Amino acid sequence: MVEAGVDRAVNCPAIWDDGANDYAVKASLEHPERFATLGWFDITRPPEEGLVARFVSQPGMKGLRFVLVSPAAQELLISGKLEWIWEQADELGLPVGLIVPPQLYAEIGRIAGRFPRMRLLVDHMGVGPSTKAPQASEQIGGVLALARFPNVAVKATGAPSMATDEYPFESIHPILRQAFDAFGPRRMFWGTDYTRMTCSWAQCIGIFTGELDWLSGEDLEWVMGRGVCEWIGWTP
Repeated sequence: MVEAGVDRAVNCPAIWDDGANDYAVKASLEHPERFATLGWFDITRPPEEGLVARFVSQPGMKGLRFVLVSPAAQELLISGKLEWIWEQADELGLPVGLIVPPQLYAEIGRIAGRFPRMRLLVDHMGVGPSTKAPQASEQIGGVLALARFPNVAVKATGAPSMATDEYPFESIHPILRQAFDAFGPRRMFWGTDYTRMTCSWAQCIGIFTGELDWLSGEDLEWVMGRGVCEWIGWTP
């Protein structure tokens, strides 16, 4: 992080690792100025009053994040069986990160409208991990439509993995511009999903700080960290 010029990182623990939240909390305990977490818990558990408040009381735990792509998870979302989570998150005004398949973006819009105090973050600009440019540009239409909800933001994470060329990954510049034009600098957040990147961390940064001629000044400051820190309540 020091070598790449990354001051802070928001951990999104892996949902397949039961100990991932604990590891992230330990990182926040040891380096509270460097690490925060959007954690997850078992969405199949029965509703429990006060659970979300207790969960986010852990060190560095700023909010929630869920990957809702399996058929079972999609059914829970569509059926309304996760409403108790959104209700508790809304009461607390929490940020909630989400990964959902494109056909469920309309459902995310419904949730955003019903729970306006919950601040949603759509991961990876809504693009799947195997999708490449220019198809990725076509896939984000549903996400761009969510920009009309002021409590929805987009994370520009994983962008290099969509590229069909080498650094500076010009094939994805139009996709980034689409997201920026829709959400603006205060609701489009730089990020990496670094654990699956094939390029360096410094290159993930350099795309935004040196290769996008339409991103500079205060807008760049918001995209590169100020925006997400405010969104999740992580005071610099």
